[in-house]
Parts: sequence; structure tokens; C-alpha cells
Amino acid sequence: MIVVRADSDAAGWTKPPHLNAACIPAMARRTIRTLLHLRHPQIIMTYASSATALLLAAGRGTRFDPSGLQNKLLAPLPDGTPVACAAARALLAILPHVTAVVRPGAEALAHALNDAGCDVVFATGAERGMGASLAAGVRATAEAEGWIVALADMPWIASETIEAIARRIDAGASIVAPTYRGRRGHPVGFGAMHCDALSSLDGDVGARSILEGAELAMIEVDDAGVLADIDTYDDLHRPR
Repeated sequence: MIVVRADSDAAGWTKPPHLNAACIPAMARRTIRTLLHLRHPQIIMTYASSATALLLAAGRGTRFDPSGLQNKLLAPLPDGTPVACAAARALLAILPHVTAVVRPGAEALAHALNDAGCDVVFATGAERGMGASLAAGVRATAEAEGWIVALADMPWIASETIEAIARRIDAGASIVAPTYRGRRGHPVGFGAMHCDALSSLDGDVGARSILEGAELAMIEVDDAGVLADIDTYDDLHRPR
């Protein structure tokens, strides 16, 4: 794993080497699980998806610390795991390739996510909003077979939920999202057919326009984590 810098406003970027599960048979996927476990023994893969995970970690989190001195994504959960690393580990249990998108200047966060097992890209357009960050991540992984887009401030999503979404994307679904008690949550899966639309996003509306204009499959899950994000210090200790 390496840390790379990707310019979301430029035509060129440096793509990190990675393992693409779509290009190899099931036996080799089991080898991937073994190699990842040797590098990160806390991660035990139960299913190796062909999709790529994008962990969006470029926000400012001003509600957590208005001064901007503390990055909420590095704040420890009760077990000591940084918020973003907990979110990354849930993805890595299902997806061999996880790319985290961070803003320039967030080197401490980038190294923490890199150590957790993610590739990292710096999105220079991150200040423009989530759409710009998502586009930078898609452009840096343009050869992916699909994307599972997750938010780094949502550390309690169950791996079983991620697997259910990934399996649907692997099977050719267009867009897949989880729901909990009737409310749509995260992460959201996108098929490879949405590459151009995703890579053209900008601003702070994320992929809302794509979600509204395409067939969206909903999966009902018994997982409150799909709705639970961290906005304030008290949220770190939210009962689960």
C-alpha cells in the first residue's frame, strides 16, 4: 500500500498498484484474503468483492471541533480505534481494495488510513464538497468493476451490510443502498456503468443527481449503523 496524491482538477493522476479481485478466480481471491490477514491480522475477510470501496474522508467536521484543530476522523472510539480506521476495517473485511479520499494537509489521517490497509488519494478540490471528493476517488480508480461509497464518519456499519450491497453490485446491479426502518442509509453501491457520471460530480450534493435518475435497489437491513454518523464528541459514545 502506498500514499499517492491525486489532483481532482487535473487530467493526470498517479494510480496506486492494487489487487483487482475481478481479474482473478475464486482460488486467488482466497489468497488475497490470506495476504491481507497477514498484513493486517485484525481483518478477516469473509467475502472478496470485485468492487472497489471509496471511503470519503475529506470533510472538515466543524461541528465536532469548530476550531478545526481536532480531526474527528482521528478521534478514538471507546475501544481506542480512530473513527475513520473503524470505518475502513469494516470495508476491508469485504473489499480487497479500499481507497480513502482525504483533503490536502490531512497527512496524519492519510497515514492512519494507509496503515489500516487503504490506498489514499488527496483530493485538491475537497473544499468544494463531497461531490468533488467522490469524483476524485472514482477518477483514481477508473478501472474498478463498481464502487461501494462509504463515509469515514460512520464507523458502526456491519460488515454483513457491506457484503449484501457488494454482492448485488458484483451481480450487475446499477445502484444499491441499505435501508433501516424505512430510512435510506450508507454505504451506497454503484455499478461500473456510472463511472462517467460519478467522475464528473462536483460541489456538495454528492451523488444525489445520479441516485434520483437511475434505478435504485433497496436492501432492508437490521443495522442501525447505516444511519449513525459522528458529528459531535458525544456521538463517539453513542449507545449501540
